[in-house]
Amino acid sequence: MPVVGEKAPDFKLKSSLDSEISLSDFHKKKPVVLVFYPLDFSPVCSIQLPEYSSRKADFDKLGAEIIGINRDSVYTHKAWSKEFGIDLPLLADMKGDVAKAYGVYLEERGLSGRAVFIIDKEGVLRHQHIEKATGDFSFHANDIIEELKKL
Repeated sequence: MPVVGEKAPDFKLKSSLDSEISLSDFHKKKPVVLVFYPLDFSPVCSIQLPEYSSRKADFDKLGAEIIGINRDSVYTHKAWSKEFGIDLPLLADMKGDVAKAYGVYLEERGLSGRAVFIIDKEGVLRHQHIEKATGDFSFHANDIIEELKKL
């Protein structure tokens, strides 16, 4: 698991936007908010990600990129994005390797836990919020925005 103040683990994953995205793509350009969540189409995730997406303009004003990551396929991400109006890149971590690198993979369930990592332009982890249970959702868009303002 990365430690606040240290470099965040880099990765490269396929995106719902028909491209591959690496964390290093944003180095020297903008901060990144990585949102790990258990499953597309699940009840809590279908509240959390649409909330973040609805605030995309606020994240854009702060120059930040917000990205969702879970084990679902690009095809599932596309369908879920379309149905729920999610305007964020969603990355397919099919084997859970990125979730494992960030210490949020739940091996016994075969999916990632719910967590938010805020990474600055230099690729350094500046904030992390890891939920105790996958059904929890206590770190809202306003919380992320307040943390981004501290960068």
